[in-house]
Amino acid sequence: MNEWTSYELRKIDDYGKRCELCGSERGVSSDVCAIMLKKPFEEAKSEALYRYEQGIVKEKPWPLLYFTGKGKGGIRRKQYLDSSAGRVATNLWLHADTGHTGEAANELAGIFGGRSPFDTPKPTRLIERILQIASDPDSIILDSFAGSGTTAHAVLSMNKADGGNRKFILVEMGDYADSITAERVKRVINGYGDGKNAVAGTGGGFSYYELGEPLIHGDVLNENVGVEKIREYVYFTDTKSRLPDPHPDEPYFMGVHVNSAYYFYYERQAVTTLNREFLHTVKTKADAYVIYADLCTLSEAELEKYHITFKKIPRDITRL
Repeated sequence: MNEWTSYELRKIDDYGKRCELCGSERGVSSDVCAIMLKKPFEEAKSEALYRYEQGIVKEKPWPLLYFTGKGKGGIRRKQYLDSSAGRVATNLWLHADTGHTGEAANELAGIFGGRSPFDTPKPTRLIERILQIASDPDSIILDSFAGSGTTAHAVLSMNKADGGNRKFILVEMGDYADSITAERVKRVINGYGDGKNAVAGTGGGFSYYELGEPLIHGDVLNENVGVEKIREYVYFTDTKSRLPDPHPDEPYFMGVHVNSAYYFYYERQAVTTLNREFLHTVKTKADAYVIYADLCTLSEAELEKYHITFKKIPRDITRL
């Protein structure tokens, strides 16, 4: 700071004012000095302006700490290239081409009747520029942090503009996924606004899903989700196929995939055992068998003889 003009540290008894600015006394020290001008104001101002002009004509670079707004704004710190980590930006996207946060907020306000319900939306034109570079008209676009739904908006607008068949998958864990993210996509598809501010819909459609309880807690099955959901998960994990309709004659049978029959021998309140008695209940003929149970008393030789792969159900049977 002294590179602009002379400053000094001085106590000015401004503890109350600093607490007021911070909103409370929490974290505010009572023993802090202020950075004050050491010289009379006009003299200090003259020195600072002279130093500022030196930087303008590039005779002498400004100090590390400098002032914005032609010397009348806030204080900033310079970052020099030789002390920077990482890679320096190699291109520049102008506001005129890709929008800015103000434009994004106004766009969202237009969709939601005059008020932007999201603090940090991204401009649709920015996402469109990214998709123009990194995708083609048949791409599937994944946004794992969907926020206000800008990515879906961009995909729908681009499809309408060029007749593309892009698809989007949005994931959002915030409690606004339904009221903001999905609602924005609905309004973009159907159109929004009134009168001269009306924006025509893009057309298209999407499906909305909410996650239920997790199927696995750590390494243990979450049995609260119900046996049918567990069976669907197990069968899909093994076969990457949907679980077929149940067999009335074989309640533990799940289906046949690539000549292997799958069984899920499970009882919520009892320990199940793959043994010879259970084998007598198996009616489906297959080249091989994958059987889930809590325990297995068949020998390795018997498992090999009947082409059985035993898989232990991941649950704590000591509590049953």
